[in-house]
Amino acid sequence: MTVPSGPAAARGGGTALPWIVWGLGATLFCYGFFQRVAPSVMVDSLMRDFQVGGALLGGLSAFYFYAYAGLQIPVGLLVDRYGPRRMLALGAGLCGLGSLVFGLSEQVELAYLGRLLIGAGAGFSFVGTLKLATLWFAPQRFAQLAGMTMMLGMLGGILGQAPLAALVEAFGWRGTMLVAGGAGGLLALAIWLVVRDSGLAGPAEGAPPPRAGAGELWSGIVRVLGNRQLWVMTLIAAAMSAPMLTVAGLWGVPWLMHVHGYARSEAAGTNSLLLIGWAVGSPLAGILSDRLGRRRLPLLLGALLGLVCLVALLYLPGLPGALLSALFFLAGVGMGCMAITYAMARESVPASDAGTAMALVNTATVGSGALFQPLVGWLLDLGWDGELEAGARVYGAGAYDVALGTLAALLAVGLLAGLLLRDTGPATA
Repeated sequence: MTVPSGPAAARGGGTALPWIVWGLGATLFCYGFFQRVAPSVMVDSLMRDFQVGGALLGGLSAFYFYAYAGLQIPVGLLVDRYGPRRMLALGAGLCGLGSLVFGLSEQVELAYLGRLLIGAGAGFSFVGTLKLATLWFAPQRFAQLAGMTMMLGMLGGILGQAPLAALVEAFGWRGTMLVAGGAGGLLALAIWLVVRDSGLAGPAEGAPPPRAGAGELWSGIVRVLGNRQLWVMTLIAAAMSAPMLTVAGLWGVPWLMHVHGYARSEAAGTNSLLLIGWAVGSPLAGILSDRLGRRRLPLLLGALLGLVCLVALLYLPGLPGALLSALFFLAGVGMGCMAITYAMARESVPASDAGTAMALVNTATVGSGALFQPLVGWLLDLGWDGELEAGARVYGAGAYDVALGTLAALLAVGLLAGLLLRDTGPATA
């Protein structure tokens, strides 16, 4: 990824165009995140309609993550080579198609395909949007824009909780997914018509993006994979993301319903507080680290806050509703600080390798959901006592304590690994 540098501060000369271009990319990330967490409010309906248990349902949801995570390195290379406009439009189209396939599926195998297509399309969203940020804005604003992009993603996650639950109750999960498919097609068209690959301070409008040869691309991959600091960043990024992707993305709503006795709408609203906290923490962490000129300290403090809140949620008995809600929110604020890892990745490699480096971090981030959603489901199945409700499995508090406890253990490991990080800052970009 070629990162513009120098005194070209706020590109666009005060016009709205950079924000519109970046905003369309961020909207796809928002839409993709909506799709990422959507199964969490459909758990009982999907179990009943496809006749599956927790492990298979976790696998169905995780097919999104398999495609998303598996494509991140190729996506970084494709965005660098062909530009974000083509890749983002393709991604939105794949999301729309996958939604239609998922909504129309009668067999679980076809539903797997739909989720796979959605994940593949959404896989272009974050790296493509960060590429637009490098083309249209100054490097000093990158961490802030990364956090703002993450914030819009969390907005999509919030829409995929209580609002989606209400739509599913009213129109069914199939009809809702079909409407989401149409929205993906419209977004693809808007991106193709509006987004351009050239920043206002960059090459002439309409000029093709610089393209690296195959040898140079391979050399970039080797350089990125050989950077030890990047591997530490991937670990802490995955550790801070896994609880959000696994709890908010799938198992939080049934946990609140079965263990705490919440109604579905109340559980979805409380679960969304994790996403709201993330939406607050991500941009604030980016702004703070930009102003401090340091990345490591706010990242570690965020991981510590997330760990303390997660352990309290899981193991403190008799939490009142207000405190439980506050802990959901604060856990999201803390773990949302992982957005800083994208700035650290960008600042830890040559500018030409930045897309691949950020894609590597994103692979670990989303891969954590691919691993832990079905793992938690498998552990829940192991602890299942045979209780059913309307044809769907109901898991007890003990099963959830063991299954979700793996997330707290991972976050503790990530926090310890973060102590090995070397600090970076805007001046190194």
